[in-house]
Amino acid sequence: PSGQTNTVTFSTQIQQQIFNPACVACHTDDGRTPSSNLNLKTGVSIANLVNVASVGKAGATRVVPGNPSGSYLIQKLEGAPDIVGLRMPRNGPPFLTTEQIALIRQWIQNGAPNN
Repeated sequence: PSGQTNTVTFSTQIQQQIFNPACVACHTDDGRTPSSNLNLKTGVSIANLVNVASVGKAGATRVVPGNPSGSYLIQKLEGAPDIVGLRMPRNGPPFLTTEQIALIRQWIQNGAPNN
């Protein structure tokens, strides 16, 4: 495909600016078992997301490269009606902004690269 693609940098834009402040408080193995057994700490988060089956919802995949709407991560962040459990993040900060979710969607649309 030609033309301009919206590059999203996983390590900076998603890990440092979204996951670390909003998700890692619960999704960490520091002194606890990560919520839903999903560790989103720097260095391991991508391997725990891409093409990995959801623990909470049978048949769901956390991140399907190229398919944001089919990725359970997006469904949980957007509060889709058929998710298991609650919309994320559960305990403040408030839900991610539309812009933050759009960044994650774009990263998945781009094939969920480890960049």
